[in-house]
Amino acid sequence: MLEEVERWLATRSWSVTDRPLHRILAAKQRTGQTVSVVLPALDEEATVGDIVAVIRHDLVEQVPLVDEIVVVDSGSTDRTSEVAAAAGARVVHRDDILPRLPAVPGKGEVLWRSLLVTGGDIVCFIDADLREFYSDFVSGIVGPLLTDPGVDLVKGMYDRPLGGAAGQGGRVTELMARPLLNMHWPQLAGFVQPLGGEYAARRSLLERLPFPVGYGVELGMLVDALHLVGLDALAQVDVGVRKHRHQDGQALGRMAAAIYRTAQLRLARGHLVRPSLTQFERGEDGFRPRTYSVDTEERPPMVEVAEYAARRVA
Repeated sequence: MLEEVERWLATRSWSVTDRPLHRILAAKQRTGQTVSVVLPALDEEATVGDIVAVIRHDLVEQVPLVDEIVVVDSGSTDRTSEVAAAAGARVVHRDDILPRLPAVPGKGEVLWRSLLVTGGDIVCFIDADLREFYSDFVSGIVGPLLTDPGVDLVKGMYDRPLGGAAGQGGRVTELMARPLLNMHWPQLAGFVQPLGGEYAARRSLLERLPFPVGYGVELGMLVDALHLVGLDALAQVDVGVRKHRHQDGQALGRMAAAIYRTAQLRLARGHLVRPSLTQFERGEDGFRPRTYSVDTEERPPMVEVAEYAARRVA
């Protein structure tokens, strides 16, 4: 490991207990910064309501840390929107944001569009499929941004149990993302959960970043933030244990392909690589190939979007 990363681990990796809530609140009141929490959601009626309710109770009603909770529904066919609204979130539908630009499927697309419908100086992203959620996920990763002006982006780090075994989650991280980062961006080798969906950043950084529209958004964001603001502006906070719904092997393959493509674009933009992935399923007459396109489109930095610029002027 690079000496720079060892030093970073000692100075930019914290525990949620390092910043008590009263200290975070005092910093928020002193600086006047506002906090938006965004949950990207697709068919998450089983979990999204509990997450919103915990955040609202602990960090809106009990203490005034979070200024708005926004669920961006990307086309759910279940009761995700109704459940989220009943729990106290403002629900916005993806296709209603920036309607002149047709939406494409993908998590990164939702996160990018969320910048247009939130107002916080700090934006905190939380996945909507978490189980046994607790509000330390939000306060823990928002804390350094409120207390340390030199920090621009904070990732959550945590154990990810799989099938009862501790630390076995994050398979795409271990098989794809971590090798890529260690080989090509070794400064980022200290991130425990580089692909984790729980992180927060200053709007002033997010609006300058391109957003891969699909599963590559977390890796792309880390790499681009490193080049834009440097390693010392990035940090991570241990928030305990993360439990969520796990994907099957083929879905993980598609995620890995999107993440590789995101990395490849950043290594050599314009280099021709076939942006598709062929997988196999057994049928009556043997294995059948199925080919999926890999997300290659990216959204530009939000500051380049006319509607966003107009909103800031207004």
